[in-house]
Amino acid sequence: MSETIYGFIGLGNMGGPMAGRLLDAGYPLHVADSNPAVRQQLAARGAVAHDSARAVGDAADVVFLSLPDGKVVEQVLGGEQGLARAGRAKCVVDLSTIGPAAARRAFDTLAAQGIEYVDAPISGGPTGAERGTLAVMVACPPARYEALAQVLSTFGKPFYLGAEAGQAQVMKLANNLLSATAVAITSEAMALGVKAGLDPSVMIDVINAGSGRNSATMEKFPKAVLTGTFNVGFAARLAHKDVRLCLEEAERYGVPMVVGSSVREMLVMTTAICGRDADYADVARVVEDWAGVKVRARQ
Repeated sequence: MSETIYGFIGLGNMGGPMAGRLLDAGYPLHVADSNPAVRQQLAARGAVAHDSARAVGDAADVVFLSLPDGKVVEQVLGGEQGLARAGRAKCVVDLSTIGPAAARRAFDTLAAQGIEYVDAPISGGPTGAERGTLAVMVACPPARYEALAQVLSTFGKPFYLGAEAGQAQVMKLANNLLSATAVAITSEAMALGVKAGLDPSVMIDVINAGSGRNSATMEKFPKAVLTGTFNVGFAARLAHKDVRLCLEEAERYGVPMVVGSSVREMLVMTTAICGRDADYADVARVVEDWAGVKVRARQ
């Protein structure tokens, strides 16, 4: 049997490290990105760089996507130089967070060309992408999942969610709603404590030893808020996109999202106040400004 050739489209904060892990594991890899500089960085490590998605699909059997939203995925799949027009690729594994409706549309676009679509969003952030510790949520036919399991393990731990495109997206949106809620509510709790005269570093230690611990208190606040760097590495606008998609899916199923709606509004305000390039951690900065405190480690 001939060797499977892989492709990777989207070499940003998440895609770049994941593509690098494939190269480090010895997989033959063809890559594309709108940024020529990141293409060349991977080419210097052994990848073959291309300037279009179609060119990657003409060279590879299985193509991974790591793209910012559903609109970009639709363009990469169905555009003039899209994967749907490629001559070789027979499987597209979409690691992006695009929501269930967009995943189903992507499935239909590729199915019409005899190409299999695998819904496979990831969680774990840039650090997880670098270390290969991501959670990889996968929805596709069982046989395809078995065929992909080994290569997916290069990125982290795969979890099988079901056979239908969109099921893994629901899991990812639920996860990201919890993550965003943790950031928002931790920002409020920490601002209250500091306003009352508590040491924020001690607060974090107490919370992490108690029932209030969460991903924000364990990782994001020690790294990006107590230090004042506000550099989680994930844009607030993308967090808003994920929460918005989650609320849309909840409405589709008739599930109330009272808390989720408040978190969405907090992310809207953060982007409006701090700008399009606002980091996820800037939610805490906004709450700090409102409260008139700085949640910083004491020297």
